[in-house]
Amino acid sequence: MDVKRMAQPVSDVVRWHDLECGGYRADLPLWRELAAAVAPAPVLDLGAGSGRVALDLAAHGHEVAAVELDAELAGALRDRAAGLSLQVVCADAREISLGRSFGLVIVAMQTVQLMGGSEGRIRLLARVREHLAPGGVAGVAIVTRLEPFDGPLAIPDTARHGDELFVSQPTAVRREPDSWVLERRRERVQGDERRPAGLDVIRIDRLSQRALVREAAAVGLRPMPARRIEPTAEHSGALVVTLGG
Repeated sequence: MDVKRMAQPVSDVVRWHDLECGGYRADLPLWRELAAAVAPAPVLDLGAGSGRVALDLAAHGHEVAAVELDAELAGALRDRAAGLSLQVVCADAREISLGRSFGLVIVAMQTVQLMGGSEGRIRLLARVREHLAPGGVAGVAIVTRLEPFDGPLAIPDTARHGDELFVSQPTAVRREPDSWVLERRRERVQGDERRPAGLDVIRIDRLSQRALVREAAAVGLRPMPARRIEPTAEHSGALVVTLGG
């Protein structure tokens, strides 16, 4: 008798992540291009979240392994991956040792800048090097500049779940000596009632292409031509630093 895995209810952690990150698509053509160039070699997605990149590549026929630290996001990705060639690993990407190699390793959406400084980035890059097949490519996305602001200048992101509206309003980008601090105010709206859902604060390391290449070289990764992702109306542009073994 077939026993099918029941999908778990979507948690608020997943709903907020989908709302604030899941709609970004400007980088997907580049990841598809790089994955097609190494096919049929598998792809490794580090910091996969709820599956924005991993699910897209798996749906395009690639074998994908996705690593995500947050158990709720990893669980949602497992549910969404049903029927696809997609392995989900719930782990810290700075500590993994999967025992296999990949033709493409992806570190998307400034994940490398969430490592808490150079030491954390080098640990992550060492894991990239360990899992990169000979002749393979790693793509590491970084943002090199953000425009500071203080106040709700941007249009909020919204998503409806049943009779409740989730609202995420960017309220500030602040420049600090070694990082950018991004703030979002979250609200849940039901009818005429608005309920605060907290302030989400993300600290992104300030990081140049030169510094990232230097850190990558320290673990045996060599620079390849970088690729640029143009900004959209809702998102800043990014630089994808490509690296080889």
